[in-house]
Parts: sequence; C-alpha cells; structure tokens
Amino acid sequence: NNVMGIKRVLVLSGDQLKATQSAAAVAGIPPEDVYAGVDPEGKANFVRMLREQQGAVVAMVGDGVNDAVALSAADVGIAMGGGAHAAGEAASIVLPGDKLRQVPEALELGRLALGKIKQNLALAVAYNSVGIPLAAGALLPGWGIALSPTVAAAMMAGSSIAVVTNSLLLRREVDKMNNDK
Repeated sequence: NNVMGIKRVLVLSGDQLKATQSAAAVAGIPPEDVYAGVDPEGKANFVRMLREQQGAVVAMVGDGVNDAVALSAADVGIAMGGGAHAAGEAASIVLPGDKLRQVPEALELGRLALGKIKQNLALAVAYNSVGIPLAAGALLPGWGIALSPTVAAAMMAGSSIAVVTNSLLLRREVDKMNNDK
C-alpha cells in the first residue's frame, strides 16, 4: 500500500511458522510475506539479496543478537530497545521501547529532520550568496554602496538566527505529527 514510501513489509523470524504468521496477521502482513525458521545468517543473506538483486532500499527491524548481522547488512538497521546490546551496536537507529508503532514514528521523524537540514542548507546558501558579495563590496563600484564591518557581521548573525529559528520549527512539526496520530 506504499505508506510513507514503504513498498513492502516482510517478516523474517527464527520462530516457528505458525507463531510467526499469527504475529504477522496481527500487524496486517499477509502470509506470503512471512519467512519463518530463518537463522541469523539467512536473515543477513535475505537482506543482501533484496538490496543487490532487487535494488531495494532495506530497513531491517530487529530485537536481539540474532538480528545483528542482518541489521548491519540493511541500508537502515533499527534495533528495538529491549534487544541485545549487539543489535544496538549494529543498528543505525535504536528505539527505546519494544513497540512496533515506534518504527514509522522514527522514520517520519527522520524524514522531517532531513527536510529541515535541506531547508537550512538552502537558506544558508541563498543568504550567503547575497551577503558575501555585498560584504565584499559588490555594490561599491556601480552604486557607491558599501557595508560596514558591523553591518556585515550583523548579517552573518542574521543568517545563523534564520537557520536556528527554522530548526526550532521542527518541534512544531513533530507536535503536529504526534497530534495527528
């Protein structure tokens, strides 16, 4: 259903098929997307196959030491907080709890933060592409306008203030995300 850009959710588990399918059904994952009885190396090989043969971008969620190799093989490894220390070391993201609903929240937070980074970069480039030539005297020959060092320094501080203010707006977006749940 391609929610949040996620095209497919699969379950790789070392547990028995019946238990794995039952847990997957609760999460709305069809039986054909459930792989049970998979050992740790099998999970890692499956992740590698998805990445290399199918060109998929893979996020792997795991909660124990048996998931560590697969977490490190994925594009993004997400360790659940109750898992073993090795899973946390291998993961890109460690979630403090053991609730699967934290996964889409973490992905959305990451998307929002990346958006802010891109906005801040664009703000800084735009501001500096105008401010630096002005401070260097670009308007002096044709217009006779020059910025004093104090005004140029104030403009640079303004750039920093704009970026910090934009970053603080992330809090509003996170609050909106939490209220929309």
